[in-house]
Amino acid sequence: MQIVVNQDKIRIDKYLSNVTEYSRSLIQKMIDGGYILVNNNNIKVKHLLQYGDIIIIKDGFIKESHLEPEKIKLDIVYEDQDLIVINKPSGMVVHPGNGNKTGTLVNALLHHTNKLSNKESDIRPGIVHRIDKDTSGLLLIAKNDHVHELLATEFKNKTIIREYIALLIGELKTDTATIDAPIGRDVHDRMKMNVTNVNAKKAVTHLTVLNRYQGYTLVNFKLETGRTHQIRVHAKYIGYPVYNDPVYTKNKCTSFGQFLHSSKLEFIHPITKKHLIFECSLPKEFNDFLFNLETK
Repeated sequence: MQIVVNQDKIRIDKYLSNVTEYSRSLIQKMIDGGYILVNNNNIKVKHLLQYGDIIIIKDGFIKESHLEPEKIKLDIVYEDQDLIVINKPSGMVVHPGNGNKTGTLVNALLHHTNKLSNKESDIRPGIVHRIDKDTSGLLLIAKNDHVHELLATEFKNKTIIREYIALLIGELKTDTATIDAPIGRDVHDRMKMNVTNVNAKKAVTHLTVLNRYQGYTLVNFKLETGRTHQIRVHAKYIGYPVYNDPVYTKNKCTSFGQFLHSSKLEFIHPITKKHLIFECSLPKEFNDFLFNLETK
């Protein structure tokens, strides 16, 4: 690919992220690998372009994906040329990894569209953020690298609002609360996270009680940060773990997994600048359990 520069005194990584679908981080890797030249010369990531410079992007850096598209039904809440909002069912893994090469959301997305961010160089095409396998609900998907980077910046700047509904074990006394407790990897079990000061990151969760039942509390959680297992860890930390959570409770659990649902996404569309709000109802298993609690 050859590009003639039409701006002056702009960093090459910033310029290419604006005029191509490549993310800035991918461009930096390509520059470091010698796959991007300016006037037939290798350059540094911080190189400032001049008007009329000729940029050459060599083939070969972006490798063919080994991910297999699979015809799996998707619950698409919204889609345009830049992004998709998916209602993910409980039990579906978001992207392939150790022990999960097929049947994931990514496999389904690859069958649905050939337009996903970082599609050819990453095992997580389109995935801007994740939710756990047994967490259901809304997930935001990027259809090109430029939009992916813009959405990632929105997440970093905390301008994307994410709300969850969870059923907690126990009757929570307070109506609202903020949990500000750092989260890091559990030193005794690498599959778990824990509230700790050891190699931890700041984690803040806001909660509001929606309803109380005998022995349970239905809660709305609003994330200020996005740490692994954040709601599940914080709920356990305050003494009211998420119901049916096989990792953070010692109770016998069903195959449905934790009663945790990503119920709301609110953000500014990175391209159109429209204010978008999406909400989705609880899955049937969750609703049926609540109905049984109400009729006791």
